[in-house]
Amino acid sequence: MSGIDTELAIDVKNVTIAYRNTTAVNYRIFLKNMLKPRKKQISAGNDFQAVKNVSFNVRKGETIGIVGENGSGKSTLLGAVAGVYGVDKGRITVRSDHCSLLSLGTGFQSRLSGYQNIFLSGYAMGFSKEEILASLDEIIEFSELGDFIQKPVKTYSSGMYSKLAFSISSVLTPEILLVDEILSVGDIRFRQKSYAKMKQMITDEHRSVIIVNHSTESLRGLCSRILWLHQGEGKMFGETDEVLDAYRKFMVG
Repeated sequence: MSGIDTELAIDVKNVTIAYRNTTAVNYRIFLKNMLKPRKKQISAGNDFQAVKNVSFNVRKGETIGIVGENGSGKSTLLGAVAGVYGVDKGRITVRSDHCSLLSLGTGFQSRLSGYQNIFLSGYAMGFSKEEILASLDEIIEFSELGDFIQKPVKTYSSGMYSKLAFSISSVLTPEILLVDEILSVGDIRFRQKSYAKMKQMITDEHRSVIIVNHSTESLRGLCSRILWLHQGEGKMFGETDEVLDAYRKFMVG
């Protein structure tokens, strides 16, 4: 059998993602070259590889976690799965039309109100106006924003931002949910509430979830497998307890 396993929701094969280093380039020459027909790739200095030849997969209905030190490539990899970033090498296959990246700083238009951003985010996730309207009251209630729902998102604190973002994705329930650190943001009570909601969501056998989180205890309670990234490379991928125990030992020294 060739191609991706039909039981997989996400298949990442030998993915490399590089950021271009342009700090030392002459921009006049660079722009002149960029406007010419390109016979070969023009290098603007050394590339920084944020993700290096990483492979992993997510089964349908499975929740996996990604751990690693700051700068290890976790958010970049998650963004690539969401289609925010392209890949330089390898392949990412996502088998769903309803995929949402839940991350601070991603997806909202700051000048629009929270109410307007609910529709904007819903459309981006692939939901119709009717589907969003049917869930609108529940989203607003879960967010606990009150009158702030009609105010521009640029006036929100990071906690308010995370509440709205989590509420949209948890109520509209996409088939594939990508969660980047957002479970760690907000007041303690809302973190507990969002964690409980996440546990409820992952019981759906049709929903697949990837969670990036520094709280290994949270990941133990949510994930069946863990990907450990170190300096952009996949150091370990396997059963939750095995990987997290190895990661903790590595971090503690």
